[in-house]
Amino acid sequence: MGAIVELIQPRERDLGGFSVRRVLPAPNRPTVGPFVFLDHMGPAAFAPGAGVDVRPHPHIGLATVTWLFEGVLFHRDSLGSAQAIRPGEVNWMTAGRGIVHSERTPPEARRDGARLHGMQCWVALPRGAEDTEPGFEHLPAGSLPRFTSDGVDYVVIAGDCFGLTSPATTFSPMGYAALTLATGRTLALPPDHPERAVYVAEGALELGGQAVPAGTLAVLAAGTTVTARATADSRAVLLGGAPLDGPRQLWWNFVASDPARITQAKADWQAGRFPPVPGETESIPLPPG
Repeated sequence: MGAIVELIQPRERDLGGFSVRRVLPAPNRPTVGPFVFLDHMGPAAFAPGAGVDVRPHPHIGLATVTWLFEGVLFHRDSLGSAQAIRPGEVNWMTAGRGIVHSERTPPEARRDGARLHGMQCWVALPRGAEDTEPGFEHLPAGSLPRFTSDGVDYVVIAGDCFGLTSPATTFSPMGYAALTLATGRTLALPPDHPERAVYVAEGALELGGQAVPAGTLAVLAAGTTVTARATADSRAVLLGGAPLDGPRQLWWNFVASDPARITQAKADWQAGRFPPVPGETESIPLPPG
């Protein structure tokens, strides 16, 4: 068996002025470790005055993780959190039993035309933590473990990778890291977790000698150290963890092991029983279905 067991091409989504590549869930690969959802946002350039406006919407049963390569987003949630995120920082939001949040381009970034490029993912909570209390953490760049040497840079966003541990509050064994490699540089990817994948956001990599172009997720073979070599200046993310403790159902912004929990969340959002986001007057309505 080679280093790569599957290559996945994301599906393009237009979210009203900027492009999103939906990587997970894929038709034959719904999860990688606890990661049930992965979006590659942009790169996008907005006209002056324009930007991202994701109105308040609910989540249950998951944690959301935002990592930016470029730009800024402003997060608000029903706990009262109000926090900008910039490149090198992490926003980790635990939905648990239920949270509502919005994400927008802040006014100061809209004046001259904003740019945005980054990754957003959902991590399914283990069954014993699906109804945990909601929470929000902002991790500044200086708090994240990092290695930089001779054209290779990696930052551990969440969990454990390369023998380093992020301070983000996680609920199951996992690893999530951002990788930057200059052309010709190599990095050994150790078998830290049973399930692993690499998504190439920019440039191009060879993984175990096999070419992986930008916009591709490579699912790696378990239990093997895989050498990543950059054939162009590259940005990528490494993600994985222990397999989920059972299947998950995804519907809209809800993740649950019990379908009845999603049915209840639908009814709660429709009836206005989720808590509001301070400072917001809009919301995204429940979609049909």
